[in-house]
Amino acid sequence: MRYVSTRGKAPVLSFEEAMLTGLARDGGLYVPETIPTLSADQIAALAGQSYEEVAFTIMRPFIGDAFTDEEFRAIIARAYEGFGHAARAPLVQLGANHFLLELFHGPTLAFKDFAMQLIGQLFQAALERSGDRVTIVGATSGDTGSAAIEAFRGLDNVDVFILFPHGRVSEVQRRQMTTPIESNVHALAVDGDFDDCQAAVKDMFNDFDFRDSVGLAGVNSINWARVLAQVVYYFTSAVSLGAPHRKVSFTVPTGNFGDIFAGYIARRMGLPIDQLVVATNQNDILHRALSTGGYVKDGVTPSISPSMDIQVSSNFERALFDVYDRDGNAVAQLMEELKSQGGFQISQGAMQKLGETFASGRASEEETTATIRATFATTGEVLCPHSAVGVKVAEEQISGATPMITLATAHPAKFPDAVEAATGERPPLPKRMADLYERSERLSRVANDLSAIEALIKERRSV
Repeated sequence: MRYVSTRGKAPVLSFEEAMLTGLARDGGLYVPETIPTLSADQIAALAGQSYEEVAFTIMRPFIGDAFTDEEFRAIIARAYEGFGHAARAPLVQLGANHFLLELFHGPTLAFKDFAMQLIGQLFQAALERSGDRVTIVGATSGDTGSAAIEAFRGLDNVDVFILFPHGRVSEVQRRQMTTPIESNVHALAVDGDFDDCQAAVKDMFNDFDFRDSVGLAGVNSINWARVLAQVVYYFTSAVSLGAPHRKVSFTVPTGNFGDIFAGYIARRMGLPIDQLVVATNQNDILHRALSTGGYVKDGVTPSISPSMDIQVSSNFERALFDVYDRDGNAVAQLMEELKSQGGFQISQGAMQKLGETFASGRASEEETTATIRATFATTGEVLCPHSAVGVKVAEEQISGATPMITLATAHPAKFPDAVEAATGERPPLPKRMADLYERSERLSRVANDLSAIEALIKERRSV
């Protein structure tokens, strides 16, 4: 299995090389050269298997000869042994043909754990074998950072620096990043928004002198291994509802497009997905782009679903690469227009292809709160505000006999103020995290300045 850049100019890499590289040297994102497919019989055979067994079957074709079967099975087992539910990603029924996929039973109570726990084990295995040391730098709107720190804290051969927007994540999200005591992890509060943090990370990857001097690696959803790990729960949930013998649809609350792009890969692999519905909050650039064809930045307004407060959805580039017939030059031109002009227009042909797979909707702040309140009253299920965005949009899209699965992306206790405002009840943290508010914090506040951030990383990293 080989990996190519969405902008067509970077070297073709193996799975392990693409994983350790993160962002391609031409600024693009790595994607598989080909997408392996499963037959209907192979998909049906997944029924009744453990999450770990399904994960091995789905991901194995993508990793080539990076790990033996025995090594890869052991990596998967270690990645998910710390999850708080035996099913890893259980389904809960909300109503007729509407199901909630709970993705918050991992160590940091968010769906990012599915990918980050796996990628932590993959990195550790690869670096132990090579003897190399890397510096991981990531940007987060809340959940990616805590999941990355949890996955890499205390590991050998890795330093981790996570940039998050100062004052724009929940207290639980912040404390999950700032309370680990291991010396190899560093939380950096940037004076800016998430897009500023994400831009700084991309600029660091494009600063080749800095990149090479610190052994830069990335674990944001720009890293293909992150997307790959998330493909698995589309299969487990769909099969439990009757796939491949009937179609299913998914609604995904998303800001950076990575989680729903994993669903697109599952569909390409043969999973009978009818619709993939993009659910956005008031920062609705993806909904506007899929509705009008214009991907135009319009500023970020802070919301009660802060992990979706994004205007530059990095993984959308992967989808554009496919609907532009894998023309790297065309994608590079669009990304240059986004950088220089603040937006671009998607061609008519590409829009038609996007419309064959994706639908979209948005939820206002008031609608998000109302959905949390109504869902709690009718089902007893407590939604975080991101999951509520998904449920609201999903209810507008459910039709016929096709089951709709909405991804519940975070535990409600990560956003207690929003949940309490909607339900009157404050969701408690799980017992293993009950003392989170009492732990000492350790963070560095930095200006939104690339040189200052790079200097701090050089100073703090282990040599």
